[in-house]
Amino acid sequence: MVDFQNFSRVRLPYAPLSMSKPKGILYAISAYLIWGTMPLYWYLLSSVPAYEVVAHRILWSAVFMLILSVAVFKADFRSIFNNRKKMLYLLSTSTLITLNWALYIWAVANEHIVDASLGYYVNPFLNVILGVFFLKERLSGMQKIAILFALFGVTYFTISYGTFPFIAIILALSFALYALLRKKAQVEAMPALTIETAIAMPVALGFLIITFCTDAANHVPAYHVSTIFLLMLAGPITAIPLYLFGKAAETVSLTSLGFVQYLSPTLQLLIGILLFKETFSTAHLVCFCAIWVGLVFYSVYLVSENRV
Repeated sequence: MVDFQNFSRVRLPYAPLSMSKPKGILYAISAYLIWGTMPLYWYLLSSVPAYEVVAHRILWSAVFMLILSVAVFKADFRSIFNNRKKMLYLLSTSTLITLNWALYIWAVANEHIVDASLGYYVNPFLNVILGVFFLKERLSGMQKIAILFALFGVTYFTISYGTFPFIAIILALSFALYALLRKKAQVEAMPALTIETAIAMPVALGFLIITFCTDAANHVPAYHVSTIFLLMLAGPITAIPLYLFGKAAETVSLTSLGFVQYLSPTLQLLIGILLFKETFSTAHLVCFCAIWVGLVFYSVYLVSENRV
């Protein structure tokens, strides 16, 4: 997952009524369909250790993003490289998105897709809380009710299930902090993601070289042609939904995008329950229902603030 908020917040608050708006909705749905079904892609790489998959994702995302940014979008990185403050922010966001990717891929590989989907449901609430503490934003009544429902759901799950949802909370918190710092960095999404992956690329490449050289014998069955292709595909898989969302944000309102956003964790939840037969207990049900009710209040707030 990436910081799509930077795309939408530089647009007009009202989407223009034009023939391109239906196309924008299709772009948004396509982006979230890719993000929502991504567990199936990572599952195909279950023969490769999760930390190696993350390293490959960083490597090939960096390669793909560099080609896309320079050859297609003609991005100019000089103003960013010459700004120490922006580079420090991007160094921090690079670390956070790497943590998020690593934990998410590990969760899929270890049958915690339901927990991962919970994390992305909780994420909007953490965005609001961080906005209050760090951006001095004020909570509306609807937002307070939404956060209370989400807090109740997580608390009930922790007490009833006997385990704090660390995976969900770390995923949500790392992505919320990532979004906050990306907002403060004030760098457009495409060059920002390119720099973030480029920062992490030397570490990822070095790790892969050392791992392959010291454990080459164990990699022979895993690194056949189809596996190598899937690992390289991690670059486009990361960049394409980002590009689609950017196109959608040109004509589609924040509220519409907010509604479509929940398509992704909903698909992840269904994949975890129906395809991978993960546990979905009463505690899970109560927790998710409380969060869904909270999301209704959150969505009503967006509409009431004329963000349609």
